[in-house]
Amino acid sequence: MAEPSRNKDNGSTSSPSRAKSKEKGKTAVSEEVSDFVKGLSEEHRMLIVLKSKLYDGTWEPMLDDLRNRLDGKPYIFKLANRIQDDIEHIEQMEAFEAEHKIDLADYIDWP
Repeated sequence: MAEPSRNKDNGSTSSPSRAKSKEKGKTAVSEEVSDFVKGLSEEHRMLIVLKSKLYDGTWEPMLDDLRNRLDGKPYIFKLANRIQDDIEHIEQMEAFEAEHKIDLADYIDWP
């Protein structure tokens, strides 16, 4: 079943209280995203930039590269010496993006 926020407008009018409730929900998500982004370290922000610039905006190839490096397999890009930390950071941010249906790259200042 589709989420209410994804339903297309079928031309029916909605009550003002329902519109306010949707606005409040959107604001709450925006505040949560804003709070999450404010709490990101420089390492987190750099991973987001790399994801966007080097991996076509997706986490999976980046995670594959890091895991391949740990396993001694060929990899595309050398990130940092703290590969396990980077993997954990990526998984945390990937889950947050999926939960909120956003791309964190849209919310950070680019270097």
